[in-house]
Amino acid sequence: MSTCSSDSRDLGEPIAGTAATARTWLLLEQPGPWGAKALTSSHLDPALGRALEAAAKHTGVRVALIRRPGRHADGGTPVERQVYAAHTTPGHAWLHGAAVRDPRRLLDLDFAALGRGDARSFDSALGAGPYTGDPLALVCTNGKRDRCCALLGRPLAAELAASGVGGVWEVTHLGGHRFSPTLLVLPYGYAYGRAEAHSVQEILREVREGRVVVEGCRGSSAWERPGQAAELAVRRALGEYAVNVLSVVRTEGAAPRWTVTVAHADGRLWHVVVTQGAALPPRAESCGASVLGSPAQMDVVAVRELATATALAG
Repeated sequence: MSTCSSDSRDLGEPIAGTAATARTWLLLEQPGPWGAKALTSSHLDPALGRALEAAAKHTGVRVALIRRPGRHADGGTPVERQVYAAHTTPGHAWLHGAAVRDPRRLLDLDFAALGRGDARSFDSALGAGPYTGDPLALVCTNGKRDRCCALLGRPLAAELAASGVGGVWEVTHLGGHRFSPTLLVLPYGYAYGRAEAHSVQEILREVREGRVVVEGCRGSSAWERPGQAAELAVRRALGEYAVNVLSVVRTEGAAPRWTVTVAHADGRLWHVVVTQGAALPPRAESCGASVLGSPAQMDVVAVRELATATALAG
């Protein structure tokens, strides 16, 4: 039977430049079932969910719920919940964690500061500190948003956990159902699509060494979508896989054409021309869609290294 993810795969839809955009991720453990809008349709107090959504709006912080892989029957209110905050800007990435008894304490956070990459309010409000465990592998499994996330994501999360991979969590929403199973890796914020257990294990091994795997990568959540595609294009052109060495420093233009300036930590600069196209032929963008669509895709049409002095003068 055809699904949105099988159609996308069969049609060869490119995935670079499709990651969710968030400079900072705030993750709250919430066991049990999730609805389509999990912050307000789970066993979390919906008033708290609405308040967290409002607090995060326009701050660069994205709030999501996480749970351990496995069965999700109602097990009652947990005594303690794990909370993580991760900032993804290259050179300034961090991942901190805490355990809380009352999730309403998250409303004490300074969301604007979190979005800027300042961890102090998170640490002081929750008694948090730097996370020193395995990289977090967040697999989208929310079948209420799209059945592919449950049919493909939950087995992936279960297989990873059963194989002893640390840091595996299910997460409520990463966008791009048609690329299921989808994965976000923290602290660096690179997202992946059409993930398989063996490739995820390789991704996590490389992350522990401070490196990015570009195969299957949707992009870094630190950048808007043209920047995601541009950064990955420069990585491929250079064979550069160190996580903290490339940054998107300027994006000029508007849809359907942008010129993105990508900078290397050693001072080199590139102009990357990215255009917005439409994925054809039309296909279901999610399994619940009633009509076919032509989702936008980011196409890199040129990668040009700049003379540093000329680039700085411009």
